Amino acid sequence: MAENGVNGHKSSGMEWRVGFMNCALKYLTAETFGFKVNASGAALKKKQIWSIEQDPAEEYVYIRSSLGRYMTSDKYGNVTVEAEEKGPDERFVVEYSKDGKWAFKHVTHGNYFSGMDDQVKCFDKTPTDKNWWSIQLYVHPQIHLRNVNRKRYARLNKETNEMECTEIVPWGSDALVFLDFVEGKYVLKSCDNRYLHRDGLLQDAIDANTLYMMEIHFGSLAFKDSEGRYLTAVAKGTMKGSKKTITKDELFTIEDSHPQVQIVSHNGKSVSIKQGVDVSANQSAAEIEDTEIFQMEYCKASDMWALRTSTDKYWNLQANTGTVQATRAETQKDSFFTIDWQDDGTVGIKGSDGKYLSNKQTGILYSTGSSLEDMNRFKITIVNRPLLVLKSEFGFVGTKGSQYICNKSKYDVLTVNAAGNGFYTIQGPDGKYWNVADDTLVHADATGSKFQFQFCGGSMMAIRAPNGCFLKGEQNGLFKANGNEIGSTTLWEF
Repeated sequence: MAENGVNGHKSSGMEWRVGFMNCALKYLTAETFGFKVNASGAALKKKQIWSIEQDPAEEYVYIRSSLGRYMTSDKYGNVTVEAEEKGPDERFVVEYSKDGKWAFKHVTHGNYFSGMDDQVKCFDKTPTDKNWWSIQLYVHPQIHLRNVNRKRYARLNKETNEMECTEIVPWGSDALVFLDFVEGKYVLKSCDNRYLHRDGLLQDAIDANTLYMMEIHFGSLAFKDSEGRYLTAVAKGTMKGSKKTITKDELFTIEDSHPQVQIVSHNGKSVSIKQGVDVSANQSAAEIEDTEIFQMEYCKASDMWALRTSTDKYWNLQANTGTVQATRAETQKDSFFTIDWQDDGTVGIKGSDGKYLSNKQTGILYSTGSSLEDMNRFKITIVNRPLLVLKSEFGFVGTKGSQYICNKSKYDVLTVNAAGNGFYTIQGPDGKYWNVADDTLVHADATGSKFQFQFCGGSMMAIRAPNGCFLKGEQNGLFKANGNEIGSTTLWEF
């Protein structure tokens, strides 16, 4: 995969989508017309999303609006957000307060940026309350966290009750980290909903010892604890507050998470690489290990998928035999497959030769014909999302009374249960299940409907309801099973 999300480690320049919250708890807003800017936003929506760009070789940052224009200031402190290109006058330096807020100092004129209501200026020579901003990352809260120096990803070690940066490839649900914005600071939460204490252990509740101030340095993120020590990955990779200075040990990048799945063939066996490089459907579907889990990575240019193994190899179709092996360290043409999603919960997997895969009696996958038969049908089940957070273009999915809506500013953590044959039931925090009522709205009920997930690239998916329609969101929050096609309103970031 190339840039796995927000600021993947193979990307050259770093960019973060954020919201700027002032001391009055209002967000900096770029209006749609006239490139006007104010600090009156009540919530973090599209007009309140800004991009902070930083070259890893420089400590300067550039601030870009959702309209693609850069912020600048003249010597009189007048702020405009109209520049189409970034240059010397669009440069700012970030300074940090003791409580985790950020101030932005214009490099050319040395003034600090402020915003209150419609008064957005860059005039003050020393920062006061109106110059300090709480910076809220606009990302899905479930991420992979990678330590820059160790080149390893964080994972939960349930035996030691710690989070450790030890994974070369972030594999399984234990490699997911929740990154939550709490009163201007951040908490890091393990996949089982426990908070990272600055001493390296995990605990059930938030307190001062689990709150971190976020900073940016050399194109990466750093997290400072309540004692002024930066989070690092020490000794065997244990994450804890350590030094009060920053080196590469204290720098992290965050990345989106791709779906990781179990694939079961028509013979009822899990596809596996346990036997070596051959990709074979020959393992019990009831018991899966890393060798039976595959990461689905989408190629937008070809509308095809690469399937990555826990050994960091990709499936590829052998030209001479038509069989599938996992031998590619990097994707090539024969590493991409088409996934045909079926209404019955199954999928067809088509190789680069245009033919569907099936399995031989030995289990090894091989290329068959161009039509989808029963022998070519597979069942895919996601395994790295036992806990699910869904985000639409309008906000997060959560409850309002007994009904689900899709424009909440805070998310509900949902529990995903495999219901067999490629379907799922979904539970809310109260233990009740999603149920599609006659009005096509999604309600919380004691008995649940069964849904099908259709992955659409990166960490986006469509969700098909029992009535055959996709779940669709609306700006007013309505969350209904009435979508007839996959588009922006039927796509859900997970």
